[in-house]
Amino acid sequence: MPFSQVYPMKTDILVLGAGIVGVSAAIHLQGRGRSVVLADRGEPGGGTSYGNAGLIERSSVIPYAFPRQLGAIVKYALNNSSDVRYDPAYLPRIASWLARYWWHSSPSNLEKATRALLPLIEASVSEHDKLIGRAGAADLIRERGWMSFYKDPRRFEAARAEAESLSAYGLATRVLEGREFLALEPAFAATGSRIVGGVHWLDPKTVTDPQALTVAYANLFTTAGGKIVRADASTLREEKNGWSITTAEGEVIEAAEVVVALGPQSGLIFRKLGYPLPMAIKRGYHRHYAQREGQPLGHPVVDEEAGYVLAPMARGIRLTTGIEFASPDAPPNTIQISRAEDHARALFPLGEPVEATPWLGLRPCLPDMRPVIGPAPRHRSLWFNFGHAHHGLTLGPVSGRLLAEQMAGNDTFADPRPFHPHRFL
Repeated sequence: MPFSQVYPMKTDILVLGAGIVGVSAAIHLQGRGRSVVLADRGEPGGGTSYGNAGLIERSSVIPYAFPRQLGAIVKYALNNSSDVRYDPAYLPRIASWLARYWWHSSPSNLEKATRALLPLIEASVSEHDKLIGRAGAADLIRERGWMSFYKDPRRFEAARAEAESLSAYGLATRVLEGREFLALEPAFAATGSRIVGGVHWLDPKTVTDPQALTVAYANLFTTAGGKIVRADASTLREEKNGWSITTAEGEVIEAAEVVVALGPQSGLIFRKLGYPLPMAIKRGYHRHYAQREGQPLGHPVVDEEAGYVLAPMARGIRLTTGIEFASPDAPPNTIQISRAEDHARALFPLGEPVEATPWLGLRPCLPDMRPVIGPAPRHRSLWFNFGHAHHGLTLGPVSGRLLAEQMAGNDTFADPRPFHPHRFL
């Protein structure tokens, strides 16, 4: 019987994680002439990329900071708000991270984070547009922007002032009086809700199915010759000349370089390799509801006072919550989404839930409000691209570009140093 030997598949780069961040990085690396294999234990876009408000958020030029006003801190400490909830038993485990988050949220540090992120935020829509056009995914995109609304006149006036102050960033906004908001979204009038005004953010684009968009980008990657495999990232091994991983079918893939783009699961790799990066998890929920006949929702809308989003999507109206601090492994807790649903039903005629239970997702966050994008200091062929917090969908393509430019030794469109992992090591 003749002897046969099975040789490993070889590739230039192995990208771990097929969410919007990993898929985008794979496309950009492929576009620079590199052979790329994309590995994930699930389907493209099936993890954190599935559950978001569908905003390509050009208007989020100021990162989400830890509140520093005493009144806000007391409010959240009471743990009865709908926008932020915490599990008291989990707080001791995350207390040091919260302290770092608070420190990085000082006015000077927040300005530093804003300056670092601004080139990425400014390019977020245009980088998506390139991939949307190539992937033929325009049917998933709406160009209506999104709207915030207010019931408290003082909060509305503060929002008006904030929108005016952000004009320096080149943002297109329209401040809406209550009647103007209801003219755009008349279904809110059906509940008799007293909305005093809002702000229409015109620059962002919105996505009717975030997972479908990620799948469209993944199809673009495979059509151009890329390969997607099912594999558990825990099988990653460092080899003499690079890295290897074993697929679910038992195939070994060897790569000269590896990119960790596993979102909230990235810690499985960077901790194993000796990098104590301070990544924490913010949990969040969503649920779809039927849209009532004759009472449509035309734009994603944000209740800034209660901290939830209503977004029209392919499966219905998606209600997404704010932040929950609880163990990533803890079972879902319906308190927060129930609070948000109660607020939403008081203002908008939501139909019945589409799913039997809400979806729970994990947002990977760094305390300085910036993702990690760049080379691992102690491994020449290891690269990181994770920690995008609330803006994975927004920043996926643009962070993929920044990573690919570094890996190819090209000039970068933005300064990559504020995103390098060495800032924590």
